[in-house]
Amino acid sequence: MSYSGNVVLAKLVSNGWSNNFLNAAFTSALMFGYFIGSLTGGFIGDYFGRRRAFRINLLIVGIAATGAAFVPDMYWLIFFRFLMGTGMGALIMVGYASFTEFIPATVRGKWSARLSFVGNWSPMLSAAIGVVVIAFFSWRIMFLLGGIGILLAWFLSGKYFIESPRWLAGKGQIAGAESQLREVEQQIEREKSVRLPPLTLNQSNSKANIINGTFWLLFKGEMLRRTLVAITVLIAMNISLYTITVWIPTIFVNSGIDVDKSILMTAVIMIGAPVGIFIAALIIDHFPRRLFGSALLIIIAVLGYIYSIQTTEWAVLIYGLVMIFFLYMYVCFASAVYIPELWPTHLRLRGSGFVNAVGRIVAVFTPYGVAALLTHYGSITVFMVLGVMLVLCALVLSIFGIETRKVSLEEISEVN
Repeated sequence: MSYSGNVVLAKLVSNGWSNNFLNAAFTSALMFGYFIGSLTGGFIGDYFGRRRAFRINLLIVGIAATGAAFVPDMYWLIFFRFLMGTGMGALIMVGYASFTEFIPATVRGKWSARLSFVGNWSPMLSAAIGVVVIAFFSWRIMFLLGGIGILLAWFLSGKYFIESPRWLAGKGQIAGAESQLREVEQQIEREKSVRLPPLTLNQSNSKANIINGTFWLLFKGEMLRRTLVAITVLIAMNISLYTITVWIPTIFVNSGIDVDKSILMTAVIMIGAPVGIFIAALIIDHFPRRLFGSALLIIIAVLGYIYSIQTTEWAVLIYGLVMIFFLYMYVCFASAVYIPELWPTHLRLRGSGFVNAVGRIVAVFTPYGVAALLTHYGSITVFMVLGVMLVLCALVLSIFGIETRKVSLEEISEVN
């Protein structure tokens, strides 16, 4: 549902429902909703459980999307877009963080990256579905189909989305945690025809992992270091993502490439996104996390500058494709793998939620900075400034980041 709205906007302008100002409000409502959802979803997930947080926000998105199909004017559509953003902001964060708690340390990066690979097909699928649905039916059907699909997913999540055993154990609900693990083990034994060793369950004694662990622990001692590193990692992700992907078509046009060709070239370049995430899933557990993330940032910084000085369309296309490939490897590393790993169990969703909220704020203001640089200094300056910022973020990650590759979440949770 995040990307379906972008497909709808052009239709709303053409039929007189919207204008540039209302389009901006529509987009800002989504981003503000993301910000609110990231924060509130973290608190709900840490205090009331991952399953409850996921299902509540899935229901919010389903109801809001369905409601958007029946709105009388653009102002109501903007309101429902805010509700969709609130639910989706929480869902993305809760989904990745919860998934992390189910995966063994030795393959956690690979499987988290695979989840990201599946999720990042949504922009292309939304665009393709939107072209057909809006052309032959209406934009209202686009929202209605999305809403019905999400409500169906809500019903299915009641059966298939189980609570995190780590969260249950941390809350003192040992019997519930053992029951959940036993169900998972029995399913594996049935499917694989193997006998697993007896279940052992250990509780963490980490001060940050106690039932009354407060939000403010994120800003004390070792946790402050992790919080600042996580913010840096997501700032790097958002400034590169929203500079490169959002402004590529505009930079093409400003370089003298006609609009139709710029749209086609952008579509070709974006093929690098799913390919990059797919490759990340294959290799991410073979390199230290800090080295992997820092190296990607430096590669993106260098490629960005090389890309900006190209003068032929073929060179722009090739370097752009390679740059998007590495950019989405980093997006996968940051959002799906590294950030959810950094926190003790009872701060995992609040920690992930807070730093994602900060990242959303950066995403709101980045386009204005890019627009100013592009207008007054040109695209080369845009990518030079981006490169310097990415190198600084790489230094912070490499020096202050903690290593989480193949480290159990219990070991990561032992914070003084």
